[in-house]
Amino acid sequence: MKDIIKSKGWDWAVVSEEQVDTWKTPSTESFYLLNRWKNQNKKDFLDLGCGLGRHTVLFAKNGFSVKAFDISEEAIEQAKEWADKENLAVDFQIGDMLELPYKNEAFDCILCRNVISHTDTNGVRQIIKELRRVLKPEGECYFTLGSKSAWGFKQDWPMVDENTKLRMEEGPEHKVPHFYADYDLIQTLFKDFKIEILEHIGRFYEVDGTLTESYHYHVLIRKI
Repeated sequence: MKDIIKSKGWDWAVVSEEQVDTWKTPSTESFYLLNRWKNQNKKDFLDLGCGLGRHTVLFAKNGFSVKAFDISEEAIEQAKEWADKENLAVDFQIGDMLELPYKNEAFDCILCRNVISHTDTNGVRQIIKELRRVLKPEGECYFTLGSKSAWGFKQDWPMVDENTKLRMEEGPEHKVPHFYADYDLIQTLFKDFKIEILEHIGRFYEVDGTLTESYHYHVLIRKI
């Protein structure tokens, strides 16, 4: 098997103050998941790729037992500072998502938004093995993946493999690998899980007067 590309996290040092505010605001679907998992009596929660802690703080405030994990030491430091200010007990760890430092069947629920696609195809396969390992039976995981319909996949950026490109824009994701999927690939990769939700979501916004499109798959899986 081809070697997995080295993992690389965001460079938070170049993130603007305006962007920081965005990355401290919980995603829309996190509130749905919060209520879904509460109603299922789920308790042990992993914020995989926690970034600055927007979902870590949200779930900890709502009674979940939270572990937060990220490859970026700077992100973990900021997230920990935020949790401490809120007097929240959270277990923070720094590491690579290709090898999670948790025991088997440790979590009822996992949220990894805009995270697991920051590797190549073999890396995604390895992460899926880790997700299955650390999820309890009937545990659920919600994640997003870049779509092959997205603007990024159409750019003339270096190809790592047939599904992965290195993002070459200047900014926090410069030279960070991005894995892109389509419906059939998702069905193949997650064949050992029950896919509860699979949505293809497009967002449109202007950058310097130019219309930009962003497409992602939003997926909820259950360990069976």
